Amino acid sequence: MFVRRETPEDAAAVRAVHTAAFADAAAPDRVPVEADLVDALRESAAWLPALSLVCVAPDGEITGHVVCTRASIAGEPVALGLGPLGVAPAWQRCGAGSALMHAVLGAADALDEPVVVLLGHTDYYPRFAFRPAVELGITPPVEQWGVYFQARPMSAYRPGLRGPFAYAAPFDDL
Repeated sequence: MFVRRETPEDAAAVRAVHTAAFADAAAPDRVPVEADLVDALRESAAWLPALSLVCVAPDGEITGHVVCTRASIAGEPVALGLGPLGVAPAWQRCGAGSALMHAVLGAADALDEPVVVLLGHTDYYPRFAFRPAVELGITPPVEQWGVYFQARPMSAYRPGLRGPFAYAAPFDDL
């Protein structure tokens, strides 16, 4: 498998990955919010094409997707919001998610982005150097998110990046 930038031709496959990755067995006909969220992010001003990546199997099948979009801290557009990250069920626990994380974090760092923020599992994301965002003085939009609201400072990080965090506008519609 390898990771590359998403192209316009990948949109349907990316939607299929998120639909499968976040499917709810109790409501199999319901489209997961993550699939619609990626479509909405793609149409928003926060979309950063260089930070929308797909994982591709040797046969060309798209098996995973991750995206970072422009976010803000204290009203300044100085952060990235990571997510969704989705991997097709048949490819989960095969390294695709880790490959996507390493690639998107490397790309963000190469673009001199100072910090990447996400809401996610505390058992998974610390392996990529994420820690509770509050330790960096970055506060979540929803106080109850607590330790699940995590941040990863990048090479361009500066300690003055503190304050309330806001995701791209499409996240507000969830």
